[in-house]
Amino acid sequence: MSVSLTRRDFLKHAALLPLAATGLGLGASSALAAVEPIKRVGGPLLKVSCNAYSFAHLLGRRGEMNLLQLADVCAKMNFDAFDPTGYYFPGYEKNGPGVPTDRFIFELKRRAFDLGLGISGTGVGNNFTTADKAARALDVQRIKNWSEVAAKLGAPVLRVFADTQMRAETWESVSKGATRAQVEAWIADDIRACADYAGKFGVIIGVQNHGDFLKTADNLLALIKRIDSPWCGAIVDTGYFKAPDPYTEMAKAAPYAVNWQVKQSPYGVEKQDEMPTDLMRLLRIVRDSGYRGYLPIEALSPRGAGSTYDPYTVVPKFLADLRAAIAATA
Repeated sequence: MSVSLTRRDFLKHAALLPLAATGLGLGASSALAAVEPIKRVGGPLLKVSCNAYSFAHLLGRRGEMNLLQLADVCAKMNFDAFDPTGYYFPGYEKNGPGVPTDRFIFELKRRAFDLGLGISGTGVGNNFTTADKAARALDVQRIKNWSEVAAKLGAPVLRVFADTQMRAETWESVSKGATRAQVEAWIADDIRACADYAGKFGVIIGVQNHGDFLKTADNLLALIKRIDSPWCGAIVDTGYFKAPDPYTEMAKAAPYAVNWQVKQSPYGVEKQDEMPTDLMRLLRIVRDSGYRGYLPIEALSPRGAGSTYDPYTVVPKFLADLRAAIAATA
């Protein structure tokens, strides 16, 4: 009889060999098999990126900008990189696995190169808390397809959600009465399948805490550890931890970060003016974790017809503030 081991199984069994030699046995295996903080060397190295969602209204329904034009804007604002979110690519389907043509992917990649811009990542929409297996399967296929897009684009990280991305719904309502443990299990299974596929193309799946299922760092890290893939890590969304002290949550998640989403307030878009992000405190957290990589900023437009949000004013100011905090904490 032949026995077939997956790579994950092999690594777990291999981790037990030193224990057998020391007589510690299986009791400690779970701790060693757990996902560890990312091992980095050389000290913090921070670069700033612009998430395309900062220009959502211009890129989206108003159609005043495309991603090639966004690249030009980011270069003029002196960003180190940008994050061209999948929603704004021609060919993206909100309810399907569609992808852009290679011609457009490579045109955007070449434009970024000509401008000296890195591509810090990209992202797609999905909802893995729903009880609808067919809908989840479609999202899995979308993420797999966009893993290939990310690889062609040169984006090292593909952002995905674990949370409910439906307004007026919660994970409890869309899961049709499933327990939290059941929902976490099917989210982990789906994202693990995506990560295993993305790894074949050298792309990391980044799980973003954005919604109502991952309210704390413990929620986020429990899921990452359950996924248990070398091709999956945390994207720390600074504006979406639902806890008394969101900075404590950021600090707990930071060692596992493969990317960030830096928001104007840790308490949501409605609190941007009265409770802005303490960038000095945030940067000390980032530096203490040893993070090396991009800090993408995502400026948000307050909801409502009365919003006067202007990304051409808000984004460069936020960029200047973040760069000042980076310099002050160096």
